[in-house]
Amino acid sequence: MELGLVGLGKMGGNMRERIRRAGHTVIGYDRNADLADVHSLEELVGKLSAPRVVWVMVPAGEPTQSTVDQLAELLEPGDVVVDGGNSRWTDDEKHAEELAAKGIGFVDCGVSGGVWGLENGYALMYGGDAENVAKVQPVFDALKPEGDFGSVHAGKVGAGHFAKMVHNGIEYAMMQAYAEGWELLEKVDSVENVREVFRSWQEGTVIRSWLLDLAVNALDEDEHLDQLRGYAQDSGEGRWTVEAAIDNAVPLPAITASLFARFASRQEDSPQMKMIAALRNQFGGHAVEKK
Repeated sequence: MELGLVGLGKMGGNMRERIRRAGHTVIGYDRNADLADVHSLEELVGKLSAPRVVWVMVPAGEPTQSTVDQLAELLEPGDVVVDGGNSRWTDDEKHAEELAAKGIGFVDCGVSGGVWGLENGYALMYGGDAENVAKVQPVFDALKPEGDFGSVHAGKVGAGHFAKMVHNGIEYAMMQAYAEGWELLEKVDSVENVREVFRSWQEGTVIRSWLLDLAVNALDEDEHLDQLRGYAQDSGEGRWTVEAAIDNAVPLPAITASLFARFASRQEDSPQMKMIAALRNQFGGHAVEKK
């Protein structure tokens, strides 16, 4: 099939390549002309055959809103817009309503895979009407990991980003647990090789995971994380997860504590946050702050 892809950064650029490898045509637009296949959204839409599918991979908030607004004026009834960024699920409901008034479909898709997705595939959580999802399905199939799992039609509009938000909240808590354990091991005199303790956990233990593998990668690069400042950003989904928990009276003590721990990292050079920063760099290519 043909796909228009808006936003060709770390995620979008690799997604374009993976979709092309599956035999589909991707026409990409980015404000950076060096990355783009076309020079405007108008040109992108003009090169696609109806019914068109345009996938948006730009930052949440105003950049996504602006792109959706422009596409609403360029697309035709029967076309579909996919928001694959990290938008809040409440924005999805707004975008779907705005586009539906013009006969344009909308699908929201939470995407996980980071810088490793090109080779390993992307975990996909999407929401929307079955008719609109079907128009995008070949792209979902191209992006997902090999095998029976890795993608899900989570429900109606907003369900995809809500599921991805909860996924990221769980990720916060898991990273915090590894970071706290690492700091405690580093603190005591009796444990002389913390990195190899972490490596030993990669096989046969109940806490083995891809995050643990990435932690070992980070320690192989900088055994005591001496080169990092103990500061970790939060990308928004953790806050939204806690807010949703409050709205629905669901207790999330571990996820909430992990979010607050990141806030604490901005007040002091936290050893735990060195590990959080290293893990975010490993799985997503997120920037780290050097001392």
